[in-house]
Amino acid sequence: MYQKVLVPLDGSALAECALPQVKKMAKEGFVKEIILLTVIDIHPSAFMEGSDVTVIYQAQLDNSQNYFKNLQAQFQTEGIDVKTEILQGATAQTIADYARQNGVDLIVIATHGHTGMKRLMFGSVALRVMHESQVPVLLIRPDAGRTTGKR
Repeated sequence: MYQKVLVPLDGSALAECALPQVKKMAKEGFVKEIILLTVIDIHPSAFMEGSDVTVIYQAQLDNSQNYFKNLQAQFQTEGIDVKTEILQGATAQTIADYARQNGVDLIVIATHGHTGMKRLMFGSVALRVMHESQVPVLLIRPDAGRTTGKR
């Protein structure tokens, strides 16, 4: 049984691929507490371009709060309570730090599953979390729940 499971989300359908697995774990009694986390990571170019970083941050904060309100409602209709956190910083490091500082037992995060050149070109928050984290990380591929008919 996991006391605390952390699910990093960025609002994308890809990130949400981790949610069915976490819901299943909760319904089967393997998870006591679920924490949904998003990290607001303002790109350094915003500072150099003269953008109003405060406005950018507030817009992302508002979007994240609305996103989590909707997710909490979805979880509650299934009888699952979740806690939400919105932090600011470098995404992967902030996720790993939060897990370490808050006694998280498992991080469940979706990944594209890219290898080779694609991974080098686009990077992977999930991979960086896996390398930075001091707790186990469960990587969920978006196609993990689909059957293709191929064997």
